[in-house]
Amino acid sequence: MTTQASKPLSVMTPLDPLSDVLRSVRLRGSIFFHASCRGEWSALAPSSREMGPAVMPGAEHVIEYHIFLKGGGWVAVDGQPPQRMHEGDVVMLPHGDEHVVSSAPGVAPADEAAAEGNWLFRMRDDPKPIPITYSGDMFCAGSSLPTQESSTVILCGFIACDLKPFNPLIDALPRLVHLPAEGVGAWVAPMLEHAATETSARRAGGGALLQRVSEMVFVDGARRYLDSLPPESQGWLGALRDRHVGRAIALLHGDPAQAWTLEELGQRVGLSRSALHERFVSFTGLPPMQYLTNWRMQCGARLLRETRANVASVALDVGYDSEAAFARAFKRSTGLPPATWRRAQTQGAA
Repeated sequence: MTTQASKPLSVMTPLDPLSDVLRSVRLRGSIFFHASCRGEWSALAPSSREMGPAVMPGAEHVIEYHIFLKGGGWVAVDGQPPQRMHEGDVVMLPHGDEHVVSSAPGVAPADEAAAEGNWLFRMRDDPKPIPITYSGDMFCAGSSLPTQESSTVILCGFIACDLKPFNPLIDALPRLVHLPAEGVGAWVAPMLEHAATETSARRAGGGALLQRVSEMVFVDGARRYLDSLPPESQGWLGALRDRHVGRAIALLHGDPAQAWTLEELGQRVGLSRSALHERFVSFTGLPPMQYLTNWRMQCGARLLRETRANVASVALDVGYDSEAAFARAFKRSTGLPPATWRRAQTQGAA
């Protein structure tokens, strides 16, 4: 059951759905490595499941990205053709796949296991970005080649985000997103380089600057990928561009606590109930009312995490007139009752 009780600003937002999702899934960014490469070189980047505990402890999901500040190279994900990279290009791995970054396809990765101890965990608290060097089959952590001696210079960053209760964006992105330097993304490389220099110089606020710029890279990448999609694209991002489904999603995001019905939603977007249901499912894989439930859980999670409101108040704010009904839906979505989930989030943050 739902109610049209008044909604706080933290739930009712005038933002577009992409901004809404990006804001709700807690993006946290970091530029971790400054890689200098010379000659024939290759680096194997483990999956985010392996890297996450070292680079972003406690994160539910970790996305890795690389920006080529100087020179070029190749990035390869298993099962896909290698992607050519040029100076200023950015590549993102939204699903956290293991991948190889190299001077040319087929070059064997350097043996990083030969570095002293478990270097990544040993150095994870060092000032960022951590310098690393690749030259032939040699790898060194903690020092880098002078820029003039490097054929390629790469900044390697990580973005953490939440997947639960509901993050439709990650599934909508491909395993590898290539963002060419030219065009609307031309600001990315110089801004990241400036942020890394500020941090390396130990200037006050440099770490915060590096984090914010790193998050902006992902936001910019998601927007540019959305802009590049052909009109017939499916998935959640394709749905945002559809005249009818995109409008329906915007309405649900704009007022998730309203007692929406499929009939009213269809009237608002200019489709019959059956046509809207069919079109919505074809794009998102979810019926409109299930999508609404999922988004309400995401809004509820944000309120539980960011406010001191009790569970009953949160339930009302996201459209439930019964705390018990909200608690059941929330547990189905996250595996935990709201109060238990909130405690776990607080302990994790600590």
